[in-house]
Amino acid sequence: MLCTTCGTRPAASADGRCAVCTAVRPAPPHGLMASGPTPPAEGFHLLRSPVGLARAAVALLGAVIVSDVLALVAGLNLRGEYAGLGDTAVYDAGSADRAEVLYGAAGTLQGFALLATAIVFVIWFRRVRLNAEVFDAALQPMRPGWAIGAWFVPVANLWLPRRIAAGIWTASAQTHPDGSRRTVSNAPLNLWWTLWIVSTLFTWVASKNYEQAELSPGLADSVALIMAADALDIAAAALAIVFVRKLTRMQGERAALVMKPFPAPGPAGPASV
Repeated sequence: MLCTTCGTRPAASADGRCAVCTAVRPAPPHGLMASGPTPPAEGFHLLRSPVGLARAAVALLGAVIVSDVLALVAGLNLRGEYAGLGDTAVYDAGSADRAEVLYGAAGTLQGFALLATAIVFVIWFRRVRLNAEVFDAALQPMRPGWAIGAWFVPVANLWLPRRIAAGIWTASAQTHPDGSRRTVSNAPLNLWWTLWIVSTLFTWVASKNYEQAELSPGLADSVALIMAADALDIAAAALAIVFVRKLTRMQGERAALVMKPFPAPGPAGPASV
């Protein structure tokens, strides 16, 4: 039986509509007729390509990686200066000052790169969340507005965005011709999120340690901790690139499937003897 709304896809609900039409336009209340015929393509305009935003996010994540590498180089230089604080024969105050200025500049560059990336990434995240609402609203654990708001809730932002991303990921998976959903490994999502949380928490601890360090061994060790945090951030950014590209590609394939009607059953061939 074909969908009673679009007439092109197999019916998947009790009211005789396919999964796409059910998600795009809810059925009218029981006993009421719709005001008019529904065009087959209604609601498809809600799908918006995330490709442009994904490219911008990937480019900015690359900038984050570059800024982290520069911070690692500056940190290595500063750590060497701090290690020589106790040796007056090799310590050069001017060189140490220059190393601190360079390290501070690298940290500022990291901050700008991270801010720009966060803004574009959240916009991209909202875009793919809205697309997931069209693909399968029933799989989404939270309302679309939480695609932005979840990042700003203290403590809860350690898991709420991951929960939303899981719903987007599942809804963006392609379906089989019969409408059943294919299983796609969510390893890219889990790896990125785990490492991002570890990197964020480790960076916070390392920064606090650096602020409280006073003696030369402590200063050198605190810089080493921040360098380790930068290395973790590089890995997290690389996995974020994989996640963004994979999910964007999945949504493109899913959108193509949504826009392409299922083939109508053809006339039965002659019975074999």
